Amino acid sequence: MSAVTDAVRGTAPGNPLGQSVRDSLVVAKRNLIRMSRIPEMVIFGLIQPIMFVVLFTYVFGGSMQIGGSTSATDYTNFLMAGIFAQTVTFATAGAGAGIADDMHKGLIDRFRSLPMARGAVLTGRTLADLVQTALTLLVLAAVALLVGWRVGSDGSTNAARVLAAFGLLLLLGYAFTWIGALIGLSVRTPEAATSGGLIWLFPVTFISNAFVDTGNMTPWLRHIAEWNPFSATVQACRVLFANPGQSASDAWPMQHPVWASLIYSVLIILIFRTLAVRKYRSATA
Repeated sequence: MSAVTDAVRGTAPGNPLGQSVRDSLVVAKRNLIRMSRIPEMVIFGLIQPIMFVVLFTYVFGGSMQIGGSTSATDYTNFLMAGIFAQTVTFATAGAGAGIADDMHKGLIDRFRSLPMARGAVLTGRTLADLVQTALTLLVLAAVALLVGWRVGSDGSTNAARVLAAFGLLLLLGYAFTWIGALIGLSVRTPEAATSGGLIWLFPVTFISNAFVDTGNMTPWLRHIAEWNPFSATVQACRVLFANPGQSASDAWPMQHPVWASLIYSVLIILIFRTLAVRKYRSATA
């Protein structure tokens, strides 16, 4: 905290945008240092997605039908885009809990007393969470390769498309982190932030195309799943990874998943960053 205070006090007045960037990076550095000193935060964040990969691959892999095939390999390739997307969105709960913890300890009030740019505390926190999410995705991709996941089996993808897919995943994770920030500022304890962050994430991730083909759902549920922002990113990743996809659909997000994923993520960031910064001004511990 003292390092943040010294850095912010030493910031000379100037370009507001430049000051906002500097302040955000200072807070991000503070949170990354804190994460490095608590390695169990990263370790526990890795265990859950790895468990999902192993359980879904070996428990459900042989019984799921993808494109008329019950091959465990086909399901693994179908599954991984969903697991990647679930991992980046579940980081939302941790982000909310971290902000709620700072609120509970009075750190947010101390930050607000400093001559910092509005929103720099939240932006710095979400950027630090984004770095942690990127590291988690890297490890998870290695585990996925070990259990048989492959990209571009038909030769229709390349390194640029794979990197674009992971970029969309990180953008979705960053967007959802702002939802977590708003939740963290709206509750009184870290435990409440964790619970509040998970309650809405489960229907968002499971009423989607992440784990099953939406063509097997009832019409009304399929319609919800196909217009789910989460589903758009999952489908975009399958297209970019050249992995098995879902049944043909008339829904615009499923026909143009890359554009849909970008639009959804940017809208979520714009809406929830605005709401979170507004809440930050008036939130009290």
